[in-house]
Amino acid sequence: MRHTHGISSSLAPGRAKIARQVVLPFRKALEISVKNIRVRFLRSMVTVVSLVLAVAFLSFILTGSEIASGMLRAGKPGFRAALIDAGYDLPAVAPPPALAAAEAESLGASPKERWIVMLSLLVCTVGIVNAQLMAVTERFREIGTMKCLGALDRFILRLFLLEAGMQGLAGSFVGALVGILGALLVGLVRYGLSGTAATSVAGLGRVLAVSIAVGAGLSLLGVVYPAIVAARMRPVEAMRAQE
Repeated sequence: MRHTHGISSSLAPGRAKIARQVVLPFRKALEISVKNIRVRFLRSMVTVVSLVLAVAFLSFILTGSEIASGMLRAGKPGFRAALIDAGYDLPAVAPPPALAAAEAESLGASPKERWIVMLSLLVCTVGIVNAQLMAVTERFREIGTMKCLGALDRFILRLFLLEAGMQGLAGSFVGALVGILGALLVGLVRYGLSGTAATSVAGLGRVLAVSIAVGAGLSLLGVVYPAIVAARMRPVEAMRAQE
């Protein structure tokens, strides 16, 4: 019994070492994710472009609201008339100064624009899910090989989440910038330089942050189910799949 206990005690450090070798570090997972994106660049671009378009439309609408709010806060008479001509539902007479700030803050996108934004984001999410499911199908053998070499389920899950996170951040950032610049150009044509210049820089920064957060969140949300499917895949079934 003592001899057996001694053997088990001597094997314990070895088992701990093997366990540490199976769980790869975060840096290695990040390196593999970047390599996978490079190898499947064209497929990654399909996901990124759909995200860019959806986030650009979102940031365009939000920036347009920021421009209109800035013009109301400026309080110039011609600005109110220009906003009414642009289709904003505003009274012709300006409210008292005490209520002017509240009116500017409450000015936002129309219900129709909100529905269009939500629909575009929903379509984008469905497209991400579809693209990621196709990516899982194409990577059966790769996933099976990693699992046969000792990769745990959480490592496979981490790979897909990292890839989606990087694509989401890149696509959301580009889309947010495109939407903001497009809205500023439209505002410049519609309201002139003085109207566009009344836009708050802090407001534009808030639009940028919100757009990036929404886009990255949608990208991660769209990859959750495909990542779980890939993580739960049995190595034998994955290796048996035809490419």
